[in-house]
Amino acid sequence: MTEGNIDTKRCDGDSWDLASSVGATATAVAARRAMASKGPNPLIDDPFAEPLVNAVGVDAFIRMMNGEVEVSDDDPAFTPQRLSEGMAVRTRFFDTFFLEAVEAGVRQGVILASGLDTRAYRLPWPAGTVLYEIDQPQVIEFKTRTLADLGAAPTVDRRPVAIDLRDDWVGALRGNGFDSTQPTAWIAEGLLGYLPPDAQDRLFDNITALSAPGSRIGTGYVPDMRDRVEKRGREMSERWRRMGLNLNWSDLVYTGERNDVAAYLGDRGWQTTVRGTPEMYAHNGFEFPTEPSMVAFGDIKYLTATLA
Repeated sequence: MTEGNIDTKRCDGDSWDLASSVGATATAVAARRAMASKGPNPLIDDPFAEPLVNAVGVDAFIRMMNGEVEVSDDDPAFTPQRLSEGMAVRTRFFDTFFLEAVEAGVRQGVILASGLDTRAYRLPWPAGTVLYEIDQPQVIEFKTRTLADLGAAPTVDRRPVAIDLRDDWVGALRGNGFDSTQPTAWIAEGLLGYLPPDAQDRLFDNITALSAPGSRIGTGYVPDMRDRVEKRGREMSERWRRMGLNLNWSDLVYTGERNDVAAYLGDRGWQTTVRGTPEMYAHNGFEFPTEPSMVAFGDIKYLTATLA
């Protein structure tokens, strides 16, 4: 695959692989996980991120993964250390979410828009746990085949559900054995901004309808996506262009006014806890960056919710 021609403009019914549109962001996230897993003192441990990024084959992401990031004098936040710390915060949050859920007895999990997520292969799942991964068919097929070719085996009963979230993913999930009478741990990592506001509401309505008492949700969201795009969208796209990647981040997200996630879930019976990014950095022993180019990332909210 070659960079420079990655299509990013969203449209109704659009699709993607791991080198185009929203799929490219999944590869970028995996590249950052690989970066954070490197060195004598790695911040996380994801041994599968690097081979997956190599298999996608986009040079810009491979250079990022290897720490070959071009640092601009006016953008000191775009460094391997900053990128690794930010991804460590995010990865540890969702890892801990699942580990605490299974410790509490939850034995069914769902990863929405799973991309290159490798938790089915690297977390210590208790016996009897079932983990569903939902994503576009070509994304599911690529990851499953690539990891099988590497000799990697899931540490859980992994059940991929190859379907677009805009289609009848609820029916497909049930068709793969999902049991709505059991508590479920759901994660939507790096997803909500790529959904139109009404689709975000439908997603949580469906999750609520499928969830037994004791179910949990883990997600991250930005309260005002329009503000983030206006403040940092061009800058974020410029970072990609410096790496030779024609990826316009602003074209990928939906900026319309949307319901606050915590309030929306609270109205539907979920008990929510929200932590801001600076708090999460401190929780992980990192100093939150004060550079102006990092300020936009300080508005990410990390949410956990439990259905009473």
